[in-house]
Amino acid sequence: MKKFMVLFSLMLMGCSSISLVENWKNPDIVLFNANKVLIVGMAQDKNNRESFETKLQHEFSERGVEAWRSIDIFDLSLTDSRKTETELDNVEQSLLDKDFDAILLTKITGSENRESFVKSISRWDDHQSRFNDDYLEHQGIYYDDNYYEKFTVYHAETTLYCICEGKERAMIWRGIIEITEPDNIDKAMKDYVKMVIIAMEEQDLVFTSQIE
Repeated sequence: MKKFMVLFSLMLMGCSSISLVENWKNPDIVLFNANKVLIVGMAQDKNNRESFETKLQHEFSERGVEAWRSIDIFDLSLTDSRKTETELDNVEQSLLDKDFDAILLTKITGSENRESFVKSISRWDDHQSRFNDDYLEHQGIYYDDNYYEKFTVYHAETTLYCICEGKERAMIWRGIIEITEPDNIDKAMKDYVKMVIIAMEEQDLVFTSQIE
């Protein structure tokens, strides 16, 4: 029943501008529980970063998992310039000292321009149409700049890392998600967060699924 509900939820999400294209889990991990998670949204826009991390934090809290926003943990100097591996090792150690055992990191990895037909094929089921009918209907492909609708697809990744004491600090899960040029940034964030939560519940990660 749980698997069906998760699949149904993902199908509903597919109707929005957000789609999950990869849902990878470390094959050596069956269950992964975390008591304290750091949520990191990598973004230059501080307001977007704060809004995204707050939405994820809320979902974790609703499921009984302690979660902190990176904006409340990271010193400003950490994000205003490039850091070395040693400096990041020190950050990880400081998180361990504060009893964090996982990091959930989200970032935009790229974008691409795509095109789709604006016009539908009106005679797709008419097996009696002639060549000239078909040609006349779709000749705009050659010269009409408005025949195709152009849009941008953004590629994002959310990755769960274990930083547990005495365990290998490794990737536990990764979701790759496509965002189709959202008209409403806040709604896109909510849909993205919802998809991440559903995917992690399906993989038995961090929290027990609320879907029964």
